[in-house]
Amino acid sequence: MKISKWSYEILEGPIEPVYVYEAPVRFWHWAQAVVFFLLCITGFLIGWPPIPNYADTWSTYFFGHIILIHLVCGMLFAALLAYRIYWAFVGNKYSRMIFILPFWDIMWLKGIFGCAAYYLFLNKHPKEYVGHNPLAQTAMCLMYILGSVLIIITGFGLYAQQWGWDTGWMTYFGWVTEWLGGPQPVRTFHHLLMYYILIFLCAHLYMSFREDIMGGGTQVSTIINGIRYFKEPQFPDAEIERTYSGK
Repeated sequence: MKISKWSYEILEGPIEPVYVYEAPVRFWHWAQAVVFFLLCITGFLIGWPPIPNYADTWSTYFFGHIILIHLVCGMLFAALLAYRIYWAFVGNKYSRMIFILPFWDIMWLKGIFGCAAYYLFLNKHPKEYVGHNPLAQTAMCLMYILGSVLIIITGFGLYAQQWGWDTGWMTYFGWVTEWLGGPQPVRTFHHLLMYYILIFLCAHLYMSFREDIMGGGTQVSTIINGIRYFKEPQFPDAEIERTYSGK
């Protein structure tokens, strides 16, 4: 099976299953999904606190537990991203896709518009890709990875504010408060980044399930077992189709 160097588009058959997502990548995917879900719930409660419990605070400490869960999950989220960046260096070629956007490749650029037309129901016959298609790759890099980096930095900036300017935390992350112009802009930007990533996640779920149902390659099962299977031939060449069907 011949695959494009930068876009990972399938150019020639015979089409065969490909081991795309290694176990560490799959672990990162599901672990950060759980952690981010907890971050969203606790972050929303921190931004809009629920009706206060009328018992003594030292008896309930309800809001304190919410903040504690948010801080722990934030640290885990940052550690998972660092772990994922490390695996991009030591893993297979597909593990690096979400960190590198090959704007210099014409086939990859055309793939962005082709995939967009497909998801908007303007194109019935999309190209098949072994890894992320160009549109998904772009969204993963510019929305999820970039959004994650910014939300981690602003999160550490907020955490550092609790310790004061004469502490090590502010030595490393005090610039975030200065850069954004004060504590409140940091909180606002941090909160807006949550919605930015949530928008990506909604699009990610739509694209994944839609492609799994209507496309030629598996999506959901691939992030579970790591193997991408292709359901039907996508090439007009009769010989390739015969090879794929086993005739």
